[in-house]
Amino acid sequence: MQVTEAVSNGLKRELQVVIPKGDIDVKFNDRVKSLCGTMQLPGFRKGKVPSTHIKKVYGRSIMAEVLQEALNETSQKAITERNERPAMQPKIDMTEDKDEIEKVFAGQSDLAFKMSFEVLPQIALMDFATLQLEKDVVPASDEEIDKGLAELAERGTKFEIVEGREAADGDQVTIDFVGKIDGEAFEGGTGTDMPVVLGRGGFIPGFEDGLKGAKSGDQRAINATFPDAYPEKTLAGKTAIFDTLVKSVGKSIVPPVDDDLAKSLGLEDVARLRDVIKTQIQGQYDQLSRSKLKRQLLDQLDKAHAFELPQALVENEFDGIWKQVTDGLERAKKTFADEGKTEEGSREEYRKIAERRVRLGLVIGEVGDKNKIQVTQDELRRSLMEQVRRFPGQEQMVYDFYDKNPQALTELRAPIFEDKVIDHIVAIAKTTEKTVTKEELMKSAEEAEATG
Repeated sequence: MQVTEAVSNGLKRELQVVIPKGDIDVKFNDRVKSLCGTMQLPGFRKGKVPSTHIKKVYGRSIMAEVLQEALNETSQKAITERNERPAMQPKIDMTEDKDEIEKVFAGQSDLAFKMSFEVLPQIALMDFATLQLEKDVVPASDEEIDKGLAELAERGTKFEIVEGREAADGDQVTIDFVGKIDGEAFEGGTGTDMPVVLGRGGFIPGFEDGLKGAKSGDQRAINATFPDAYPEKTLAGKTAIFDTLVKSVGKSIVPPVDDDLAKSLGLEDVARLRDVIKTQIQGQYDQLSRSKLKRQLLDQLDKAHAFELPQALVENEFDGIWKQVTDGLERAKKTFADEGKTEEGSREEYRKIAERRVRLGLVIGEVGDKNKIQVTQDELRRSLMEQVRRFPGQEQMVYDFYDKNPQALTELRAPIFEDKVIDHIVAIAKTTEKTVTKEELMKSAEEAEATG
């Protein structure tokens, strides 16, 4: 194998590789010889097929396999011997001259090809000890815990039918109804034994108000108007009259927040239930706080590292982002002009986002490599199980999908790896804590989300 460097410009590399015809001939004959010992053809005993016959019948297909194998092996060897780190799979270009190709297949000419690729840049990592980070802290308050307990109890609400009771907010009214527009019943506008909890806003505006004060046995004609943005376009913005029969009125009975409620949820007492609610609330705040801290850290890493980016990676990332953007506009039946933007300006904006993602991805990868940060099989398995649990009833299908798709598993591994690298950097950086309100944390999280 002969390797000649044709281009070395920045991150771009181009290698000219030549595999002597003699090397190819040796591989070809070795392959034919191995087939002679195993192949069985009509008119010949197994393992007794002459090599001349195999070459005559299968020579071209065998040569094609040999050439492909030689190309793969030598291209990888050329990269390894030069200690190159390709950013993406190298592009292989061979001659398009048919006569030259035929000579290679006939074993009369060397196999020559060109390899084009970009290498990963050398990255000088900053001193993470110089990073100044601020972490927002929001303690879960007693009021929020009490509210969480009340909402939990509310979900266990039962309704007791009370004869002669006038329906009010919080009551459950069971009704039969027929909706009409311009005197004609419409599809989906009829219901039987339909429970309606007043005040929850489960029906179109005006409908629940029309049931207030009603008692069992009452018949009412309720006027209600479908919102302009109603999903069923044939009903959007139209006013309907619902001929309604009230069959019962039930008073809500909310269970008290006590040990019995806790035991119904598998906990020993209400104190333990409070701890669980507090942990859930605190977990939500901590997650938001971490997201803001992570964004703050990534912003500083982005500013502190400047190096040439492999354009193949940038293009690949941009293409993915751009497809999401254009697909979203198509689904919404909108254009860039509808969003107050131009396509050219949007392309520039999203290309900068792609460059940022590639830059940060390379920095995070470099930190992980230098510090030997790895994702364990247990961590990957836990992430896989979380994905599986998101699809009740389809667990085996989801598990099989990931089991048979290495790329899908790689996508599960990436965020775990990134979080471990982030934790490593945060542990080195100088981080101060700042107690803020829930509203301040939510606002800063929304702002971070809005800016990408």
